[in-house]
Amino acid sequence: MQFKKTLIRLTIFLLPLQLCAQSANLPRGSKQLQFLDRLEIMMQDNPDLNFSGMKPFSRKKAVQAAELANSLEKRFPYDETFKLTKVDKYNAESLLLNNMEWTMADKSKFQSKKPLLGIFYKTKGDMLSVDEKDFFVALNPVIQQQQSIETGNKQRIFLNSKGLTARGLIAKKVGFDFYVTDNQERMPLFGQQRVDKYIAVPGVGFYKPFKITAYDYFDGRGSLYFNLAKYFNVQFGYDRNFIGDGYRSLLLSDFATNYLFLKIDTRIWKLNYTNLFMELIPQNTNNLGNTLLPKKYAATHRLSINATPWLNVGLYESVVFGRANHYEFSYLNPVIFLRSAEQQNGSPDNAFVGLDFKANIAHRGQLYGQLLIDEFVLKQVRAQTGWWGNKYGIQLGGKAINIFDISNLDLQGEFNFVRPFTYSHYELVANYTHYNQPLAHPLGAGFAEFTGILRYQPKPKWNTQLKMILFTQGTDSSGQNLGNNIFLNSDSRPFDYGYSIPSGLKSNGFNTSLTASYEWKENLFFDGSLLVRSFKVSGRPALSFNTTLLTVGIRVNMFRREYDY
Repeated sequence: MQFKKTLIRLTIFLLPLQLCAQSANLPRGSKQLQFLDRLEIMMQDNPDLNFSGMKPFSRKKAVQAAELANSLEKRFPYDETFKLTKVDKYNAESLLLNNMEWTMADKSKFQSKKPLLGIFYKTKGDMLSVDEKDFFVALNPVIQQQQSIETGNKQRIFLNSKGLTARGLIAKKVGFDFYVTDNQERMPLFGQQRVDKYIAVPGVGFYKPFKITAYDYFDGRGSLYFNLAKYFNVQFGYDRNFIGDGYRSLLLSDFATNYLFLKIDTRIWKLNYTNLFMELIPQNTNNLGNTLLPKKYAATHRLSINATPWLNVGLYESVVFGRANHYEFSYLNPVIFLRSAEQQNGSPDNAFVGLDFKANIAHRGQLYGQLLIDEFVLKQVRAQTGWWGNKYGIQLGGKAINIFDISNLDLQGEFNFVRPFTYSHYELVANYTHYNQPLAHPLGAGFAEFTGILRYQPKPKWNTQLKMILFTQGTDSSGQNLGNNIFLNSDSRPFDYGYSIPSGLKSNGFNTSLTASYEWKENLFFDGSLLVRSFKVSGRPALSFNTTLLTVGIRVNMFRREYDY
């Protein structure tokens, strides 16, 4: 409660200052994200796209990048560097259409020839829209219907989502957006097992039982955006954030459910500095909806610099903490080193540091990576004794576009490695979690994972993807805490040395999926997918599990629900 009061006071204090044009962000899972990835690699040195490691990404910046790419191709028609494929041009046009409040292009081409009932879909991308001098708003339905058949499961697997989303601008100075859905879902059996283990539906907060082994939940998000003078962008919202350029993030991912936050983004020269203050829910076993849940908090700083036109490097620090009745005000200082403040407070909290990078190479590829350090003692690493306190994670990945000279055939490969006990803490309130879900990688700690993704868009309206995830992780046994479960007290470990990957019983996982999507109308998709998953625990056949899931679905203005863990 104190945190909310503090954010409201800050917002009221900041609002009267000079405001500039401020954009809402692209929605999570937006269909334009893959095109923006391609565009960043092709252009190589676009400063806005090189700062895209903090997500979600600004609609305004996305439109500016797409329009610049179009203009460069017209100015340099014989330079292959700036050549967009037919599919890229379609995606660029779609991006402008769905963010028309920011485009400098002729908006008349976005108008529908025959609006529905003369009211709906006057523009091709929005069900209802108003575009006047000082006011813009767009309202759209959100729908997803999935039906699946799972081997070994007589019950029907399904997802039923329906709701609304909107975005708007007031005098091009204050932006806003919201997204609300009502959902009923029965997950595949391995998803149900995860819910039973952690008392959490992935990506969901409060939920209720629905029918048999199904869940009913509400997803609501919303943000207010404004600028302070020229260089400071502010977002006050209830949503999620993501740090990095990979499929996963070891710093902050969007796997957990929504949370309240204040984000201040400062962009000047070659620097982009982000302050993120979050209000979170500690782990709990009460999901009845009739009790006030306690709160915990996190403060994050990330400084990103375009070291060269093609190389971006980010420095990261974060602290997670719990206080009975108030926010820790020393962590509100936007320029202080959080670790030093944490030590001044008596070192009761969970502090992290890290870095990330990405390098665009030869207009055809990108290398990226992350290093997260929870605790680290070089002497212990050199001793190679498996000391429990060496808690860190490493990510290394790469992307390549138009591989084998096939247009819009793109490849991504990524390796993630996280030591046991990383993200955990001796005070459960300070572990790196929110509402019984990890704030970083879905697997928690004590694992090594490889992800390979092949994406192909052969025609403007067709998208296909082949994704393969392989992982190995330790499994705790005999009630011992061997560092794989980040929700356990790190002081409950049975010994101090001998921890490796895997720690405990070895488990191997394989999750691969093939997906095809057809966009019949703007933002209206028909999907089909096949998922094959295998999970085996050494010496414990009862814990091993194999599944095959065949899914068909339809969705409008919504990203696909993935079971990628």
